[in-house]
Amino acid sequence: MTRNINTLLWLLFAVLAARLGLAAILPLADTTEPRYAEIARIMAETGDWITPWFDYGVPFWGKPPLSFWAQALSFKLLGVSEFAGRLPSWLANAVIVYLVFTLRRYLHPERNSEAATSAGLWAALIYATTALGFLTAGTVMTDSFLALGSTLVLTSLVIRLQGGPMVWGWLFFIGLAIGLLAKGPLILVLTGLPVFLWVATTRRWLALWRQLPWLRGLLLMMVIAAPWYVLAELKTPGFLDYFIVGEHIKRFLVSSWQGDLYGNAHEFTRGTIWLYLVAASFPWGLIAIVAFGVSRWRHQPAQQQWQSVEQGVGGLVLASALSPAIFFTLSGNILWTYVLPGLPFLAVLASSLWPRELTRPMPASSLAAVLTIPMMGMAAAAWLTLHPEQLKTERDLVTQVDQLPSMSADNLFYLGKPPFSARFYSRGEAHGIVQDAFIDRLESDNLQEPMVLAVQKGNTAMLRRLGDITRPIMENRRYRLFLLEPASGNTANSFQGKSKNGGIDYNASKDHPLS
Repeated sequence: MTRNINTLLWLLFAVLAARLGLAAILPLADTTEPRYAEIARIMAETGDWITPWFDYGVPFWGKPPLSFWAQALSFKLLGVSEFAGRLPSWLANAVIVYLVFTLRRYLHPERNSEAATSAGLWAALIYATTALGFLTAGTVMTDSFLALGSTLVLTSLVIRLQGGPMVWGWLFFIGLAIGLLAKGPLILVLTGLPVFLWVATTRRWLALWRQLPWLRGLLLMMVIAAPWYVLAELKTPGFLDYFIVGEHIKRFLVSSWQGDLYGNAHEFTRGTIWLYLVAASFPWGLIAIVAFGVSRWRHQPAQQQWQSVEQGVGGLVLASALSPAIFFTLSGNILWTYVLPGLPFLAVLASSLWPRELTRPMPASSLAAVLTIPMMGMAAAAWLTLHPEQLKTERDLVTQVDQLPSMSADNLFYLGKPPFSARFYSRGEAHGIVQDAFIDRLESDNLQEPMVLAVQKGNTAMLRRLGDITRPIMENRRYRLFLLEPASGNTANSFQGKSKNGGIDYNASKDHPLS
């Protein structure tokens, strides 16, 4: 048994270490990661820990600040980088992994035995190697902290029902506070739904009341979470109306909601969330479905993998796994990350389908399942490292602009709004310029200092117009970059373009392959 525990433990550490390593390799690609990373970077730069800022002077009312606090603190301690931005999500995921391990041990008939430890490690390993669990473990996003809060809430309740110490009763309310500061009142729905389903079917209302310090716990939750909501509304009035009514009612009930200030609504067929659950839990969701179906087809008796101290605990775990999908079934405005809070409990359920794995060395088929997602992740990262042009990121472009003689990111202008990755990697120095304003400046020869202009490849009219003046000095997946300088004379349209590329003068020729 000890040998099997060591194998599971080393596999779990290897998976977590691999994900941490991948967090340092790939650049932030538009739009989600650099958007949230830039908000955290501005928070670290300005020292404003109350209002997250979507841009300088533009408050971000879409999410509470917990993830931004963690990322901004990471930037303060480690410097602004991809790794520093992703580290908080990895740490949150590591805590979730520990909670899955602990929950599975408490469900085992002999929680202090080697068999219970093996079962806990197996469940933790399953969660860590699901597609969405592995991906979000090193991604700049808010969902990791919501999942941390919901997992802590429901794990604490189950452990208390299984006879765990009262400290888990207090952690229940701390988990609610984490969720309120991570994503808002949604935590009350995602955790309240499975708890309600459990007590409604088992009639264990009194047991629920006795296992948790409700009055003092709710007070603790409010002391932790409420002050920020009050300060945020006082500082930027209108926040509560947008966040509570818009983000938590209209976003989920009105699929074509036009009030989103920071993005676009996502319209999907109702019920799509269940397909997302299958994809997010890959490969374990499919494996579990097949294993369950085969055992029923062969009429194999279910092997006792846990022992419920309180009535219906297994149903509570099942409801916790499926509640996110149930809640979003009738919503068309969804993302696949919405099922993340259910994956820890799905892993606990799935771990009970392989009883033999807990008492003997892991067979090759199970090892292959464990390694599927980590190997796919490392292969994808290796390929993207060799082909960075396939990513929608401005990291290399901003770096190249900084290397131009007497230039910096402050000279970089994007025709239209600069993408979030350009803002992040330029430390907020990249500018946006309206096309009509640029054309006026071009025609009036009103260029006071050198300008590096990024033009989208789809803007053929402007590319053709600039091609009559100069030639692009570089390009990436989305943009072509032009260097424009004030001419020595004062004649309209007399801009010059130059490049550091091997000393080649791009001023004279207009038939460059990129033009």
